[in-house]
Amino acid sequence: MPKLITNIQNWIAGLPYGLLVVMALFMAIAPIQPEPHLVQKFQWLMNGSPFKLIDVFDVVWHLLPTILIALKVWLSKKSVA
Repeated sequence: MPKLITNIQNWIAGLPYGLLVVMALFMAIAPIQPEPHLVQKFQWLMNGSPFKLIDVFDVVWHLLPTILIALKVWLSKKSVA
């Protein structure tokens, strides 16, 4: 496996779950007023509103801690097997 991928996997494995959970919860509800971005973007999808590239980036940005949690869990299960 390339060294860069191994370094990224080690970095993700070193992130504490507590910090990731707090970050995921915060990013999921940010900004609180007028409504969270994830709720807004989901409503846009349901209404068929056009998405721009910045909207895709915004969704990925707000889901990044959740994605890191999923990767951390996947990597920990992969290393056990």
